[in-house]
Amino acid sequence: MTTYYTKSHEWIRVDGEQATVGITAHASEELGELVFVEAKDEGTEVAAGDAAAVVESVKAASDIYAPVAGTLAGFNEALSDDPTLVGKDPEGEGWIFRMTVANPDDLKGLLTAEQYKTL
Repeated sequence: MTTYYTKSHEWIRVDGEQATVGITAHASEELGELVFVEAKDEGTEVAAGDAAAVVESVKAASDIYAPVAGTLAGFNEALSDDPTLVGKDPEGEGWIFRMTVANPDDLKGLLTAEQYKTL
C-alpha cells in the first residue's frame, strides 16, 4: 500500500484500484474538534478535486476533495457516532471515505510523504 498527499491536505492510501481517503494530521489540527462528518453517497462518481465529503468543526466547515477521479465506495460509518476519531487518528481509524481509482496514472500528480512534509 502506498500513501499519497494533496496540497489541500488530504491523503489517499492505495491498494490496487481501491483507495482510502482522509485528512492529514495538519488539517485535523487546523480544523479543531470535529462535530460532523459526511461523505457523498456510495456509487457517486467524482473527478479529481471534486468535493467528496464535508467535515464540520467548532471552528468551520470544510470540503474534503477527491485526490483523484473515481467512484465513491463507502463512508467510515464509525464517524457518524464519533467524528472526533478524525482528530484522534487522522491517518488511521479516522479515514473518511473509500473509493475506486479510475486511472492509477492520476496518482503520479500527487505528493509523496517527503514532498508533503516540505509543503
